[in-house]
Amino acid sequence: MNYDNNAHLAPTLYYDKHFDRQAVKILPGEYFVTTGEKLIVTVLGSCVAVCLRDKYTGMGGMNHFLLPSDSQNDTGLFTESARYGIYAMELLINHLLKMGANRNRLEAKVFGGGNVLRGLKVNNVGQRNAEFVLDYLHLEQIPIAAQDLLGDFPRKLYFFPDTGQVLVKKIKSLHNSTIIDRESDYRMRVKFTPKSGDVELFDS
Repeated sequence: MNYDNNAHLAPTLYYDKHFDRQAVKILPGEYFVTTGEKLIVTVLGSCVAVCLRDKYTGMGGMNHFLLPSDSQNDTGLFTESARYGIYAMELLINHLLKMGANRNRLEAKVFGGGNVLRGLKVNNVGQRNAEFVLDYLHLEQIPIAAQDLLGDFPRKLYFFPDTGQVLVKKIKSLHNSTIIDRESDYRMRVKFTPKSGDVELFDS
């Protein structure tokens, strides 16, 4: 991947009339990083998203991921399932560092982990995702400036990297099953995807 000023992974670009700015919508398994004034938008069910930002430059990005395993024995940060979360986090951090962000100035805001996937509530999929991301950021010594995790409802996020503002909308009434179907499909896809290679973190 080429690292330019608005690099991305499979984004959906559009113009948001309400906020009067260009916006990027990310889906499960995607992320986006920008140095500009683009708005980053996603919808979360059991997945989690990390909004990561260099608080002095305004450079920032968001990822959206889900740990694929729901095994009760697959707990802890360094399990096979957690490789997907670690990979998603390292992609986001590495991309910010390559664009010039300072590792010591990064701060995070974390969201998601809702209890919304049909048939998986007993396995606490959302809770496991939330616990993973909090443990990861703690170990990496990246401060968490805000969080909104767990609960029974999907969330829609609006992240403004230039200011660090995140708007959260709880979706208490689903008009269709798109959110749940999308996360279920993504979960099965990563569960049966061969292991990816390790990603090394760069020092800023």
